[in-house]
Amino acid sequence: MKELLERLRAFAPAERVLANEPMSRHTTFRVGGPADVLFFPAGADELMRAMNAARELGEPCFVMGNGSNLLVKDGGVRGLVICIGEPMGAVSVEGTLVRAQAGASLSRVAREALSASLAGLVFASGIPGSVGGAVAMNAGAYGGEIRGVLARALVLEEGQAAWKTAESLNMGYRSSDVLRRGLVVLEAEFALTPGDREALQAETNELARRRREKQPLNLPSAGSTFKRPEGHFAGALIQEAGLKGYRVGGAQVSELHAGFVVNTGGATASDILRLIADVQARVMENAGVRLEPEVRIIGEE
Repeated sequence: MKELLERLRAFAPAERVLANEPMSRHTTFRVGGPADVLFFPAGADELMRAMNAARELGEPCFVMGNGSNLLVKDGGVRGLVICIGEPMGAVSVEGTLVRAQAGASLSRVAREALSASLAGLVFASGIPGSVGGAVAMNAGAYGGEIRGVLARALVLEEGQAAWKTAESLNMGYRSSDVLRRGLVVLEAEFALTPGDREALQAETNELARRRREKQPLNLPSAGSTFKRPEGHFAGALIQEAGLKGYRVGGAQVSELHAGFVVNTGGATASDILRLIADVQARVMENAGVRLEPEVRIIGEE
């Protein structure tokens, strides 16, 4: 790791190149062991240089956003973790097109669209993710999905950057070729439509109210823990299995919304993984439905 650190610090300041950095500081679950090296690139050039350095040194490399849909195991992550955040978070509006770098928060992009009286992204106003992650997993809520407004995305594939449409990225329910093929999102353009600002603000306020009432926003989590199984709702299945409030260590099935696993304080990644496995087993036994985690799980035990 010493050589990798030296190569990264040759073109980036030390405060953006961290060694043995606890991932609990960089995920919304607030759990996770250390990354050997955690790097925050200031732009696409630095990102590519870091990826090239890891490849040349034979070190594994994982690219993440703001950690809102990520569970890092207690043993941490070997090699290089690249976190695309606010240094790559520019947002601009040109007519009905909103352009955002991958590190911009989705909620900020939604606010910029609202300020410009543009409709189409209100559903995303409360999603706690970055643009890159939202494109990668086709994030959605309240009937809206990223693929419905994504005009194109600039993605990095094998060292080459190219623009891809939502269709060419084969975006499906919480999936896309970004995840399936290991691409890296650098930028995205959203094609929106003119709207009435007051009506859009009212809709945004209503969705925020619904989230406050129905989601455990006061506790660390990674949002919806499980994908929605066809013909069912994960939260309803979990509640019907009698698991609302079920705990393993500091991890708990939320008492407010059974579709969320929360960190009540002091949870470990192992607690959360054990709870997820218990929920899957109980729901399969009770309803014959296999729940698939929506949260991405990385690292070592």
